[in-house]
Amino acid sequence: MEKILNLYKKYEEIINYLIFGVLTTLVSILSYALFSQIFKINYHISTVIAWIISVSFAFITNKIFVFKSTKQSFKASILECVRFFASRLFTLAIDLILKTFFVEFLHINDMIATIINQFIIIVLNYILSKLLVFKK
Repeated sequence: MEKILNLYKKYEEIINYLIFGVLTTLVSILSYALFSQIFKINYHISTVIAWIISVSFAFITNKIFVFKSTKQSFKASILECVRFFASRLFTLAIDLILKTFFVEFLHINDMIATIINQFIIIVLNYILSKLLVFKK
């Protein structure tokens, strides 16, 4: 048990990112499915709505549980939030481009394209959060 605890402590940030990354991915996929499949909203618009919901969830969980940011001032916290959403806008653009390519050109189901894209987006989001947003 002590070995597992030591491994967790050593890789805590990555493990927590993966846990909350999976939860964020679930939030993203489920909210996308809600808007695209149930409410029958265009897949581009559904992607943006799901992005807003999942990025809001991701900011809170990444700030508190993954990168344990302790920005004390309001200004520093706002700047952190702006950088987080800006970096996520970059990956949203990649998501929309890839989804359009998969759906329009490869004729892949939009839900499958969404799931494929999430794997790419998770890696990019971690790198951007680590290097640009929650810098120590």
